[in-house]
Amino acid sequence: MSELASEPFDAANVLIAGVGNIFLGDDGFGVEVARRLSTMELPAGVEVRDYGVSGMHLAFDLVDGYDTTILVDATSRGDAPGTVYVVELDPVSEPAASVDAHGMQPDLVMGLLAMLGGHCPRVLLVGCEPASVTDHIGLSPLVAAAVDAAVRTVLELVEVCDVPGHSR
Repeated sequence: MSELASEPFDAANVLIAGVGNIFLGDDGFGVEVARRLSTMELPAGVEVRDYGVSGMHLAFDLVDGYDTTILVDATSRGDAPGTVYVVELDPVSEPAASVDAHGMQPDLVMGLLAMLGGHCPRVLLVGCEPASVTDHIGLSPLVAAAVDAAVRTVLELVEVCDVPGHSR
């Protein structure tokens, strides 16, 4: 994983993938961000999908060929709960050693994609530091407050994409 470079990138089509388990509190962060984004008008060539815990479904969709994938997920990095960050994930070219149909860790999904013969040129992670990933439904107050910031971050990333019909 590397910090995101601030330069624009080329992309003909973009997939925004909200991931996470809504039954584990803050792990549902990516699902909530995807839900909010799905109500907005986005440029042609940009799709938003809620994958929940279906890593296999995401990998199969990525085989179709997206230039840029933006994963949105609750991810622990040791920051204060509610901290939103963007990192560019390193490419994975090695097939997954095993398949977990519900595994949503980016390296597992990308390994499965490689096993299927696919490739994703650029993968960005818009992450949020969770406060609680215990058995309950609903985001903690700090993570719920970070949803708007994550939505803005994703929209800013889409702006720097070279999406047909969208000016920078």
